[in-house]
Amino acid sequence: MDLSLLDRLAGRRVLVVGDVMLDEFLWGDIDRISPEAPVPVFDQRAANTTLGGAGNVVANLVALGCQVGIASVVGSDPPGQAMHADLAAIGADTSALVVDADRPTTVKTRVIARNQQLVRVDREQRRDIPPAAEAALLAAVARCLGSCGAVVLSDYGKGVLTDRVLAGLIGAAREAGVPVLGDPKGRDYGRYRGVTLLTPNRKEAGLATGLAMETAAEVDEAGERLLEVAAADAMLVTLSQEGMALFRRGHPPLRLPTHAREVFDVTGAGDTVIATLAAGLAAELDLAAAARIANMAAGVVVGKVGTATATPDEIRAFATGGSTDPAARKIVSGEAAVAIAARLRAAGKRVVFTNGCFDLLHVGHIRYLQRARSLGDCLILGLNSDASVRRLKGESRPLIGEGDRAHVLAALSCVDYVTVFDDDTPLSLIEAIRPHVLAKGGDYTREQVVGHEIVERDGGRVELVEVVEGASTTAIVEKIARLYGNAGEES
Repeated sequence: MDLSLLDRLAGRRVLVVGDVMLDEFLWGDIDRISPEAPVPVFDQRAANTTLGGAGNVVANLVALGCQVGIASVVGSDPPGQAMHADLAAIGADTSALVVDADRPTTVKTRVIARNQQLVRVDREQRRDIPPAAEAALLAAVARCLGSCGAVVLSDYGKGVLTDRVLAGLIGAAREAGVPVLGDPKGRDYGRYRGVTLLTPNRKEAGLATGLAMETAAEVDEAGERLLEVAAADAMLVTLSQEGMALFRRGHPPLRLPTHAREVFDVTGAGDTVIATLAAGLAAELDLAAAARIANMAAGVVVGKVGTATATPDEIRAFATGGSTDPAARKIVSGEAAVAIAARLRAAGKRVVFTNGCFDLLHVGHIRYLQRARSLGDCLILGLNSDASVRRLKGESRPLIGEGDRAHVLAALSCVDYVTVFDDDTPLSLIEAIRPHVLAKGGDYTREQVVGHEIVERDGGRVELVEVVEGASTTAIVEKIARLYGNAGEES
């Protein structure tokens, strides 16, 4: 793949049209039953929101360096105002957002206690937007088309992409020579008639065609059939661990095998694929080349925890084999760890942080880290640098250098990311990462744990993990010295 093509994505303008929503996460605990009814009482500790639906496609395009506009219909309520602010904060153009005072902004609230989602509360209106909102949305899109290199239809079935909106938008884009890409919803792909490209996954393509999609022949039949139904130029069917299949008129199917080297989470991979394809077409890349880049981008995001994005630098490193070692990919800078934590929080994931020297890894360390990882969705480990260890434990330590210690820790499945810090304590790192859970060994008290005030102030908690009796680096060093201390002299 010609990686210089990635440079052409920067600055390309893409318009995303569809169902944008706000994802809200309420974090807390349950430790009692209500006296009013036999139901648990949720004690809320913290809350956060993130852009959902079409908003995640916007975030992916921004990560690729594109200029992004968003066209949708939202309410005049506080969630709608928050959505405006969140979109503006990531640099999206919100001038094509239509406000309908009679229509609530879609909000999906997830209530989570002790890393378990208890219930999801949806506040939305799923019926089609009214004719006045349709006309306003089409007018807003028409004003943007002249400067766009591509349009993405992000359909979540919430009523923004009505038949009238789809027909008018696709027709206007075709007339302007702007490619239109769609992430389809439902069984009727005739609604997207005239679109440039659709990107159904295996399940969606099977639903629309009635095929089982279990064999390559069935995938081929579904792709060709959907091309005709949608009168599309191309159809890209994503096949999870089997990669992708691209169908184009006048060409044989193009199979793109998966490039994921390690899969942590497939959440949002479809948004990454369509965003990368749109950026590629906006940059006037050949569709096959754009699909190959999108396939690489998908390989990047499934190697991350939580809904994620892929930058051109990450795609380039992935494609050149710069990340062939799964452990090496988990060792990140402090700045990267902070960004990762922010992305995970925004996706509603629970971040756990712990720290230590971890010199001469032993069974106590392993059990401790396994328990810490079980407290959330992602464990970020702050590792004392060699200089930091020397200041804390003396000039004879560490026995193992920071690079080797980081690599061994990153190779553990229970550790998601390792970042090396040079301070005596991880206080500044904890303040920047803002974990939901701060884990430390049970030989500490809560008051002795560095950063406990910061985490608890933000609604998080400190967890003291039971230690394995007799398992310590100091004991191992003393035993080696006792048994082999004179071995060098005897030889």
